[in-house]
Amino acid sequence: MSAANQLLAAIHERLTDDAELSGMIGPEGLRDRLVSGRKLPAAIVADLASNDYSTATETGAEHLLTLEVWADAVGRKEAATIAERLRMLLNDAPLPLETHHLVGLLHLSTRTRREAKTGLHVAEIRFRAVTEVMVEVLGG
Repeated sequence: MSAANQLLAAIHERLTDDAELSGMIGPEGLRDRLVSGRKLPAAIVADLASNDYSTATETGAEHLLTLEVWADAVGRKEAATIAERLRMLLNDAPLPLETHHLVGLLHLSTRTRREAKTGLHVAEIRFRAVTEVMVEVLGG
C-alpha cells in the first residue's frame, strides 16, 4: 500500500474513533466524496497530492491534503466548529503507518465559504504531511 493510502487509512481511523466528532457529523458523516441527498454535515477528503520528497539518504514523500466540511445553508458556524475539531485531531498527530513513518502532519490553513450553486457552507482544512519509508522495509 502506498504512503498516501496508508496516511488516508490512519486519518480515517483517527477521525472515526473520536466520539466528539462522531457526535457532530453522525455515523455516516465521514465520507470519501459528497453525495447529494445524503445528510449533512459531512467531512470528506477533497484532494490529496503527493510529491517526491526524497533526500540523498531517505525515500520520502510530501502529501498535501485538503479535507472539506459541508454544512447546510445556515451552518457556517457548524462547518467552522467541525473544521476546528478536525484540526485538533490531526495537527501533529502521531499516526501509525504500516510500512512508512509519518515525519509530520501539520495544519496549513482553514478557509470557510458559501458554495454559490448550492448555498451550502464549506470549510476547507489543508494539511501537509511528510512520510518516509521505514528502514526495515528497505532492508537496512
